Amino acid sequence: MFAAISNVFTAIYQRLVIWSEGLISLLYLISMGILALFSGGVGAFFLKPGTQRRVFAFLRAFWPNISVSKVLMKCYENTGTAIVTRRQDCLDVLNRNEDFEVVYGTRMRQLTEGDNFFLGMQPGWDYTRDTSAMRLAARMTDVPEIVLPRASELAHNILADSPGKIDIVPALTLEVPWDMTQRYFGVGGEREKMQKWTTSLFWYLFQDLGADKQGGATALGHAAELREYLDAAIADRKATPTDTPDILNRCLALQSSDTPGMSDLGIRNNLLGLLIGAIPTISKASCIALDELLKRPEALASARKAALEDDDDLLAQHIWEALRFNPFNPVIYRRAIHDTVIAPNSLRQRKIRKGQIVFAANFSACFDRSEIISPNEFRTDRPWSDYIIWGYGMHKCFGDAINKAVIPAILKPVLAQKNLRRAAGAKGQIDTGTSGFPQHFHIEFDR
Repeated sequence: MFAAISNVFTAIYQRLVIWSEGLISLLYLISMGILALFSGGVGAFFLKPGTQRRVFAFLRAFWPNISVSKVLMKCYENTGTAIVTRRQDCLDVLNRNEDFEVVYGTRMRQLTEGDNFFLGMQPGWDYTRDTSAMRLAARMTDVPEIVLPRASELAHNILADSPGKIDIVPALTLEVPWDMTQRYFGVGGEREKMQKWTTSLFWYLFQDLGADKQGGATALGHAAELREYLDAAIADRKATPTDTPDILNRCLALQSSDTPGMSDLGIRNNLLGLLIGAIPTISKASCIALDELLKRPEALASARKAALEDDDDLLAQHIWEALRFNPFNPVIYRRAIHDTVIAPNSLRQRKIRKGQIVFAANFSACFDRSEIISPNEFRTDRPWSDYIIWGYGMHKCFGDAINKAVIPAILKPVLAQKNLRRAAGAKGQIDTGTSGFPQHFHIEFDR
């Protein structure tokens, strides 16, 4: 009896806190938005993670699920837009593959000039065939045995050779994942070209929401160049075999045993998809995490202590928490296969029409205080399940285990430096150029 009464009061208190947080966020958005309007920086204001966090706090409190007929996304065919902000509803959308589909297939076929990549597939034989074969080629044991040792060694050497300052993007955060594609994937190609190709194609698949014609044409040109390179690399490896334990060699071994999906074309398309998801994502996540830690002196000092003491688990916790405050992708989108509802039998229930794009706001989900303890605090004791960093469910990033190992390996020798700080002025901020991905980020430290 007393437990039931206590639960009722706890629920009421929690609801009041959520409403208060939503109102405070609204007042902040109004006041700071007006200032941004007069200074001409409204766009920049709403792109800030702190601003987006307050927008989501308001929506979770008063308008958690939105469904409108207006089409906001231009790059994939759709009939309208929905936004989901509560954690329970976001995970529900990402789990319901029979109701909400991934949409990347049409553009992925343009990049391959033919077949889809499993990231853009619904459940079925093709998805099972390709993911199963690639799990045999990219084994989980490779991460601790091959990928992590090399990433750690390379990152350590790069920092050791740096004279108290470094532009971490070209020198470190792009270099380490490219080295991985060269040594472990077996198809790294020319460094700068591969970095340019993969960044362009990632943008085209996932971030070109407005369907920019010029950017799209550039991406398709880069895709043709990448296909040509991969076709030549596969042919060359078949002509001059090696015994290197890389993904390309394992794919060719699977081909020799008549594994379904492992034709030259199948291998090329799978490698193309893996490359797109490797270099730009690891680089951007590494930069964002470091940027967030530099904003928090106490967390930065704690991360340095963990790095110096080789407490890799605690160091990684700092990085994941930093990415919670500024995720690589604040929303994950799906498209409704047919008419359905989200949050059924609740006050926030919304009808979703066939063809609507549903933005599952994973950024918002990671701050939903109905399921996340002390969401606005920077804490390093959260369970991994609190985070939604590389997707969720069936279409979680194929390389999530690699990301989970390589990003801390990249940042460990950086965070171990004494008096780590930003370079003065604009150089000490992440410069994304026109790509939306980090191009430069200068930091300094004491030897």
